[in-house]
Amino acid sequence: MNAKTPFTPARRAERMNPSIIREILKVTEKPGIVSLAGGLPSADTFPVQAMREACTKVLRDAPREALQYAASEGFAPLREWVAAHLNEHQRMNVTAVQVLIPTGSQQGLDLAAKVLIDNDARVLVETPTYLGALQAFAPYEPTIVALASDHEGPLPDALAAAAGGARFAYLLPNFQNPTGHVYSEARRTAIVVAAQEQTLPLLEDNPYGDLWFDAPPPPSLASRWPEGVLYLGSFSKVLAPGLRLGYIVAPPALYPKLLQAKQAADLHTPIFNQRIVHEVIRNGFLDTHVPAIRARYKLHRDAMQTSLVKHLSGIAQWVTPVGGMFFWLELPAHIDAVALLPKAVEAGMAFVPGAAFYASAPRRNTLRLSFVTSPPQQIEAGIAALARVLKAAA
Repeated sequence: MNAKTPFTPARRAERMNPSIIREILKVTEKPGIVSLAGGLPSADTFPVQAMREACTKVLRDAPREALQYAASEGFAPLREWVAAHLNEHQRMNVTAVQVLIPTGSQQGLDLAAKVLIDNDARVLVETPTYLGALQAFAPYEPTIVALASDHEGPLPDALAAAAGGARFAYLLPNFQNPTGHVYSEARRTAIVVAAQEQTLPLLEDNPYGDLWFDAPPPPSLASRWPEGVLYLGSFSKVLAPGLRLGYIVAPPALYPKLLQAKQAADLHTPIFNQRIVHEVIRNGFLDTHVPAIRARYKLHRDAMQTSLVKHLSGIAQWVTPVGGMFFWLELPAHIDAVALLPKAVEAGMAFVPGAAFYASAPRRNTLRLSFVTSPPQQIEAGIAALARVLKAAA
């Protein structure tokens, strides 16, 4: 029986759309599909034994506290660790009272949108940009403005020209999802100068910054303009995404409203997860764990680069990423990656069409490949399959 419901979705719900990536992941569950689609960290990097030991210790030493309601701001020792980590590695100057622990940095995007976006407010984004941010912003009914961008991110002149009246610019300086691009030192300086001159707040999203291969990226935008940048980070890419732990570093004047939005959303992030993560990382675990992830991902990056050169030279264009998890491919202008995807799946591989990552005027001849989840031999097989369907479509 499918009775008609009396519920009517709000107008904002009409702007919600499913994630094409999540829909594609359903397809990749079919046997025999090499998935180069989802941006999933390699499960082989998850510190299972360290987590097991931390769970035992937390339940032994603080069971009541770990299973009880907790402060909305987050677990105080974990917030202190985040502040110290950012001060050391991002040249920031923050204290724990500026740190809020959301349920993943994706919730951080939602909280920022809830606090900062009014109906029809202008929000600036890169071209292309992270699909999950577009999804988080959409229900609050902004006017999204796509900034002219190159291989280093948005052009400073474009940002300055579009800044008037905008609530913020959403930026991913390090190994961006989807392109893998990283801002240079000069580009970071130019963007911050332009934002300061226009009094344009910045929302800096940095889930991939620790995943560099040869050299760390330049310091954060937040380190250059502390009062004008809202900074987001994540434990998903360096520990485990299933824990759903991120962090927000907010200017003191903005923090209370973000905290109130957090309280209204879910009271607090699971304190059990926070205590486990703090127990794992508090004595320097990431100092050896993250380099091991980098080394593994670099091998996978190299395998995909080799396969792309072997199979797609002269057919597609790309820039080899120096960190992160993704390659971004530009195909011949007449090829629509959305239409190509079913043929690729039939051939035994999956990718994410690039059109979903554009706020406007999507380039349909683009696609994203993830290199961290599949082993090198599967990467080779997946790229070979992609080459076959591309040559057939040429």
